[in-house]
Amino acid sequence: MAAAVLAVVTVPASAGQAQARTSSSAISVMSWNVCAGTNPGCFFYGRDMREVAVKVAWYAATQPIRPDVIFLQEFCSDGTATLESLLEQKTGRAWTVRSSILTVKGGSPKVCAPDRQGRPRGHTAVTVAVADNAATFQAHGLTSPPWYVKRMALCAAIPARRVNVCGTHLSAGLSYDDREPGAPFRRKQVGELLAAAAKPGYRAVFGGDLNLAPPDSGQSTATKRRILAPVYAAYAECDQNGRRDGRWTEKHVREDGSVSKRKLDYLFAPRGSVTRCHVAQDVVPSDHRPIYVRVGLG
Repeated sequence: MAAAVLAVVTVPASAGQAQARTSSSAISVMSWNVCAGTNPGCFFYGRDMREVAVKVAWYAATQPIRPDVIFLQEFCSDGTATLESLLEQKTGRAWTVRSSILTVKGGSPKVCAPDRQGRPRGHTAVTVAVADNAATFQAHGLTSPPWYVKRMALCAAIPARRVNVCGTHLSAGLSYDDREPGAPFRRKQVGELLAAAAKPGYRAVFGGDLNLAPPDSGQSTATKRRILAPVYAAYAECDQNGRRDGRWTEKHVREDGSVSKRKLDYLFAPRGSVTRCHVAQDVVPSDHRPIYVRVGLG
């Protein structure tokens, strides 16, 4: 089933932005699952969204790749405006930030846990931030288990760069989510993400927390590893190095105290266009590490 477009928001650029956007022959993208919404095991659970936004802006301003676009997962929607303001302060650039809220069975928004003072933080969302350029944002619903969260992909078409960027957070292979053998919902979601990213006349750069192991990783099951094979066949993933694999991006502490490290976060771009990939190496306040890609537009 094709992904349905749920919303369109066009954000104009100022005259000053127009000059900046025409001078670059590359675009850089960062993706990070901040784990701020409903997981009590995460550092940002119950934290004020300004604290989350400060850390996102820090990662946007201090790493070897400085992003022009940011994808966030498990972000809380009440932090959207704060994030936009802090990105502008920390990077000296104009930013537009939009969030697409996830819904639960029955269609109501998935509520983020309140902060430690009991104040609401909005709803769990996928978020996309774009620097300097006018963008048209489209939210695409992805086929999801009817008993759990409706997953979304949020895309931003950037006419000045002829790039369509799409961030998402796919279903998880847990007992309450995409639980059937072979991950049928994630298989459909991957196809719908590809369709959403493929905008005629535009390069596609897309990714996020896909909750799937790479085809050559040896993790998970062979059936689930094959789900991303068509994406690798059509695009380059930034961290692959001769294999359809990459450095770990997520650290999971099991009930017995043991730790697993897996690659669940991805950034895909047209073949031959990836010029650099970076995975943040320091200890981050999330169970995921930020991942970055630089894509040539020449």
